[in-house]
Amino acid sequence: MEHSYFFGYGSLVNRASHAFAGAVPAQLTGWRRIWRHTDLRPVAYLTVVPDPEAEIDGLIAPVPDADWPALDAREAAYIRAPAAHQVRHPLPHRPEIAVYTIPDGLHAAPSHAHPILLSYLDVVVQGYFREFGTAGVQRFFDTTDGWDAPLLDDRSTPRYPRHQSLTAQERDQTDQHLDRLGVSILSPDQWPDQCPDE
Repeated sequence: MEHSYFFGYGSLVNRASHAFAGAVPAQLTGWRRIWRHTDLRPVAYLTVVPDPEAEIDGLIAPVPDADWPALDAREAAYIRAPAAHQVRHPLPHRPEIAVYTIPDGLHAAPSHAHPILLSYLDVVVQGYFREFGTAGVQRFFDTTDGWDAPLLDDRSTPRYPRHQSLTAQERDQTDQHLDRLGVSILSPDQWPDQCPDE
């Protein structure tokens, strides 16, 4: 494809976590974010599931040379779904756009054995804060399901390979919403010494 784009709704919203140039803010309708885990990864990650009433913020970015295999490797455990007709964006042309989703039946709810990593969530929230401000962070938390999942506080020794340095304001953005939602926090000694493979 001459114009191949992806819609990022998790860590890909954080430009510091990748080198995809030309990213622009966009909105995806008909899908909702949710925390899930698969047998292919030890911890929970974000995916999207169909929801005709939902709209989520994110970024779209061109895939260099339409090299989907490289992006597919980063997004292992996901499949690509066409989404061009569901994305609002400011580009003057109408590119092909794909969104990554874990197929139905191949994911389950996070658990004590498969928690959300705080170091991963921090990367996601940092991206939303930088792109959409405090209101965008609020929308991220409000348009994401699965906050009843346990969260592993690994900030002191990040397990997410693309973790980022945070300002105090960025940390506060995450912590305030976790407190508001009553998310259960695990300490590192409450989870086996595993590392995610993504």
